[in-house]
Amino acid sequence: MAWATLVGLGARARVPSPLRKPAYRAFARAVGADLGEAELDLGAYDSFGDFFARKLRPGVRPIVDDATAVIMPCDGVIAALGVATGGELIQAKGLNYRLEDLVVDHERASRLEGGAYTTIYLSPRDYHRVHAPVDARLLGYDYVPGELWPVNPRIAARRPELLSRNERVVIWLDSPSLGLIAVVMVAAVGVGNIRLAHAPDSVTWRSAGELRRIELVDKHVARGDELGAFRLGSTVVMVFEPGRVALAGEIGQPVRFGERLGQRTPA
Repeated sequence: MAWATLVGLGARARVPSPLRKPAYRAFARAVGADLGEAELDLGAYDSFGDFFARKLRPGVRPIVDDATAVIMPCDGVIAALGVATGGELIQAKGLNYRLEDLVVDHERASRLEGGAYTTIYLSPRDYHRVHAPVDARLLGYDYVPGELWPVNPRIAARRPELLSRNERVVIWLDSPSLGLIAVVMVAAVGVGNIRLAHAPDSVTWRSAGELRRIELVDKHVARGDELGAFRLGSTVVMVFEPGRVALAGEIGQPVRFGERLGQRTPA
């Protein structure tokens, strides 16, 4: 997809200093992004990719004040919500895909089968960093090469198994209270260089074109800690072990990082 490559190159190209503020403001007006939340002055973002992956100013996304709550890992819109019955997840009405195909790990997929899941679509207007939904041990990352199709809801409703075919990174967490959790960052068109907070060289993984596993030892993250960042629009899929969490929300509901996604199920 040559045009996808051009989008990706455009996101990485350095924007001349005098053009940055007007260019980013024009983009924000077009998509409805809130520039008042950006951590830095607009002129500090060298490229559109850096601008898309901008951090937030401290305090603009307070974490829900409930230690038993599972929080939204990112901004976006809920695209799917349910239980992975029979090891399948819903991508869109009438389109299912296999959990094992998504995470490419038979043993871990078996542990998650029958568990609650949610899919959050991030549009270009959204904050593009992804955070830990609970306190957990970060087990590592699985990079899965794939395609770079757009992931917006209109395409997702027409292209079977889109989320399990696109390039993605599976972030594995182990929570004392919730067990195994998969946080899957699915790349979108032209956005093949997902950045991971605890694997600085991750932006170069796609050049190898093969599955890669990075295992971490004694790495703990607190609820709300950053896990990674996208450039442009993308999707996050989270899957939990069965019986561990009750998720809330409705399909089509806008969400923001730090809000309540669900509640830990009493043991």
